[in-house]
Amino acid sequence: MRRIKEIVFLTVALLLFAPVPAAATETDAPETEQFDLNHYIFGHIGDAYEWHITTVNGHHISIPLPCIVIDGGLHVFSSRKMQENGYTLNENGKIVNAATGKRPIDISITKNVLSLMMSSVLLLVLILWTASWYRKHDAMKEAPRGFPGLMEMLITMVTDDIIKEGVGKDWQKYAPYLLTAFFFIFLNNLLGIVPFFPGGANLTGNIAVTLFLAVCTFLAVNLFGNKHYYKDIFWPEVPTWLKVPLPLMPLIEIIGMFTKPFSLMVRLFANILAGHIMLLGVVAVVFITAKLGPAINGSMSVIAVLFGVFMDILELLVAFIQAYVFTMLSSVFIGLSRQEPEHETRIETTK
Repeated sequence: MRRIKEIVFLTVALLLFAPVPAAATETDAPETEQFDLNHYIFGHIGDAYEWHITTVNGHHISIPLPCIVIDGGLHVFSSRKMQENGYTLNENGKIVNAATGKRPIDISITKNVLSLMMSSVLLLVLILWTASWYRKHDAMKEAPRGFPGLMEMLITMVTDDIIKEGVGKDWQKYAPYLLTAFFFIFLNNLLGIVPFFPGGANLTGNIAVTLFLAVCTFLAVNLFGNKHYYKDIFWPEVPTWLKVPLPLMPLIEIIGMFTKPFSLMVRLFANILAGHIMLLGVVAVVFITAKLGPAINGSMSVIAVLFGVFMDILELLVAFIQAYVFTMLSSVFIGLSRQEPEHETRIETTK
């Protein structure tokens, strides 16, 4: 019960300290100004050249990030001095040359890039912290406690229940990648729920990040697949008329090679993005009803906070489930590429 109260208290605190949109805090704004829900939601889940912290009395407090562009040479400048250096943002929020309107080669450190760097360093620190405990203690005589104990539980669960069961033979070769993918996704999912710096970035809800993870699984499956895997793709055991003269089944199998990682990419991206939009939508109810009077706004705010607490707790569950599902499906896909024919499996079992 004490843990439940702590979780509820933390979730309420996260909601209360959620970034406040400028339209909700500008006391001198005209009465006809409307709350821009689209700008509020997509401004939080989208990438940016600065890290917005909060808005106080209409003043935006944000951390400027370095812009790095290649446009007839290398140009490095702060996002606050973009116009001074001859650049501006287009309608999609991307840097363009103010004079020509053309987009340069953009390698800037944006909000998502900075979040990726920080989460990678944090993940490395957590893993090394856990490893340091095992270097200083004999795990056969002393059970880890605290954070190392939590990490051991998660690593054992992922290894025994996901990797060994999914990959099967030679699972040790793929355990480092699969464990890294699980903890990377899980950690960034958790950081995405935290609405204040250094959290709040929509990293795993960015399709470029999920695309890279899916490509890693695609390479692990197809670069290390055995000969039987490729035989089942290019010459499956089906009636000959399904293979020649029209290679119908091989074509379907080849398409399946790409649809599997595509489903991994879309599933993670869509679920995390939808969760963030729903949570921001619930918080936005407080600001949407601000001009409807204190009675309506007060009652709707209470409902929004209570429902927001429920959504935040649900997001904690989704953060774990999405990391679990991605790792599980990646393990299964890798295991399918390593399967041996049934008759060879029976021979090995007999021996």
